[in-house]
Amino acid sequence: MANTRRSSRQLLTKSLETDGTRGVTIDPQPNPVSETPVEDSEPEVRTYARNKRNRAGRFSDADNLPEQLSRQLNQKPAILPDIEEFEYKTKANKVPRQKQTIQTHMSREKEVLSPVSAVDPPANWKEVLEGIRKMRSSEDAPVDSMGCEKAGSFLPPKERRFAVLVSSLLSSQTKDEVTHGKSQVAGAIQRLSQAGLLVPDAVVKANETTLSNIIYPVGFYSRKAQYLKKVAEICLEKYEGDIPGSLEGLLSLPGIGPKMAHLVMNVGWNDVQGICVDTHVHRICNRLGWVSKPGSNRKTSTPEETRVSLQTWLPKDEWVAINPLLVGFGQTICTPLRPHCEDCRVSNCCPSAFKETAVSTSKTKKSIPMKGS
Repeated sequence: MANTRRSSRQLLTKSLETDGTRGVTIDPQPNPVSETPVEDSEPEVRTYARNKRNRAGRFSDADNLPEQLSRQLNQKPAILPDIEEFEYKTKANKVPRQKQTIQTHMSREKEVLSPVSAVDPPANWKEVLEGIRKMRSSEDAPVDSMGCEKAGSFLPPKERRFAVLVSSLLSSQTKDEVTHGKSQVAGAIQRLSQAGLLVPDAVVKANETTLSNIIYPVGFYSRKAQYLKKVAEICLEKYEGDIPGSLEGLLSLPGIGPKMAHLVMNVGWNDVQGICVDTHVHRICNRLGWVSKPGSNRKTSTPEETRVSLQTWLPKDEWVAINPLLVGFGQTICTPLRPHCEDCRVSNCCPSAFKETAVSTSKTKKSIPMKGS
């Protein structure tokens, strides 16, 4: 078999032995499959010199090389970064997926949008709302007994406001049963109350690990334990143990977004400044076609966008009642996955009716017949 490659040491030796008057001929565009040693010499010698040039004494007679070859040996080649360096930079810049999820969620929770111009309400919204009220009156939902407004109902007004604030903070991305308990199983709020941790001064004295263990398994429990301590510190330092009395003050607290702030303003201070929109209200309003992005027919992307759009046409005397009404409807009938459109009394008015009930064929498991059957 013909030689198509030569070691860099052999090529370098041959170059040194070349008559000085003749020099070394180097093809600027070497042919990788050529059998001619001179044409194959450039990349081989350069690669070898790059890897070994820092070893002392390796090329003691490098000054005797022809000028063109010396320039190529000393030239820093354009190469990809070392794989270890690349991996290190990637790891250094990469945010863990769980942390990304937490950061993304919390940033969305804090998003506040400016109000937009009023629009005409949907033609059948009163009929739909009345139909949902009739369905809700015939069946209880978890929100009816375990909502945030139920937290601390036995406490004095000041302490109750803090309990409602804590309940709102913990309820985000968490089922009501986990936050408020179900039957004989105590929820996170009950466990905090039993431990005497529904007052800000006690929360400040507790360590984050204790708080985290008590509120587990609420969503993002470790991060919420940090927020809980910070909120308690702010309430003690700025509000004498009470909570902020304005929407702006509540939104300045860590972990508190528009949904929670509007709920706390309503329940804690009896001050209605906006609609409390959670994932249920957001989902149902989009299914009914009640909300859209400003200046378009596209669905809203976040609960905050839904709140702004809904407030452009829904009468203010409905702003408080709409939350528990739609939340309970979303917990029992208009569920996130496979809603019970067959049991819904307003399905004839819903543009999304019976469009989300089919199971995706890609997720359906196919049975494989056994041999001999």
